[in-house]
Amino acid sequence: MLSNKHYKIILSGGGTGGHIYPAIAIANELKSRYPESEFLFVGAKDRMEMEKVPQAGYNIKGLWISGIQRQLTPKNLIFPFKLISSLWKAQRIVKSFKPDVAIGTGGFASGPLLQMAVSNNVPAILQEQNSYPGITNKLLSKKAQKICVAYEGLERFFPKDKIKITGNPVRQDLLSVDGKTEEGKTFFNLTPSKITLLVLGGSLGSRRINELIEKELDFFDTQNLEVIWQCGKFYYQQYKLYGNSKGIQVHKFLNRMDLAYAAADIIISRAGASSVSELCIVGKPVIFIPSPNVAEDHQTKNAMAIVNHDAALLIKEDELNADFENKFSRLKSDAVRQLQLGKNIKKLALINATNDIVDEVEKLLNR
Repeated sequence: MLSNKHYKIILSGGGTGGHIYPAIAIANELKSRYPESEFLFVGAKDRMEMEKVPQAGYNIKGLWISGIQRQLTPKNLIFPFKLISSLWKAQRIVKSFKPDVAIGTGGFASGPLLQMAVSNNVPAILQEQNSYPGITNKLLSKKAQKICVAYEGLERFFPKDKIKITGNPVRQDLLSVDGKTEEGKTFFNLTPSKITLLVLGGSLGSRRINELIEKELDFFDTQNLEVIWQCGKFYYQQYKLYGNSKGIQVHKFLNRMDLAYAAADIIISRAGASSVSELCIVGKPVIFIPSPNVAEDHQTKNAMAIVNHDAALLIKEDELNADFENKFSRLKSDAVRQLQLGKNIKKLALINATNDIVDEVEKLLNR
């Protein structure tokens, strides 16, 4: 229901698509309910949100902030200066914009912004995508009014009375993937009689997954597959030549993810929170290859939350050389197992996440 109320809503989340797209989805739903409201995003300078948010039609301001490196590096020496600078600028942004509510979806910039918001008595809501939360949301949870999560068991990290299980916001066009198979095969110029493998390494690409696919191209040829390979913008120049190979398509980025999912018969993917949530809605057989190079190995935890329901397969990076061809060929040749995995993962989908999160935002606005 449309409202003529005028709210000022500030959102922060970025660094990766997994933090950016949920924030945009939440803003879009709020805008549909309150079209007269003002929106302002706050992100990290030189990160992808500074491009993606304006493309979605929203204003954004950048902070000079980045994460702490896990190894001892010179970059860590300037982190305190970045933090002080970002807190100071975030304070100015909050004082100037005067938001009615602050929404954080994780990432470097959300820490300073949400900290300054709550310090100025702005009601705040956090959206935690992962099964193991990052340090930013753990610290902010003490002062936030509500924490929307995608997994059970997060009372280990957050105050139990603040937690609401909503799931992660996903692109709404994924809800109609089931009816787009033929359109997807046509869009990507695929052979309907062949099995299509979709390879996803996340918005920036995955070095290890790209190395695996390059190594297994001859194997895929023996399997009579067609491959849609999203290698990421950092790796496209290195791997684009394989796009001339028979049955192999190499993409920097997939602008029609709905049609890519629709065309796929089997999917290989990282296990970032947004990817996992999307794959639950899509309902296709998935092989997760989690990145071990993330805080607290949270991608493995995300994937295991699905694998433990017999809803996906998992291969660790250090087991790829020994296990990949065997596990993949067994799945590819077992149509019953493919169907079973697809049905099981779809049961875990939380398709109303964006609406449920915005309902919680409305409660704060109406206080």
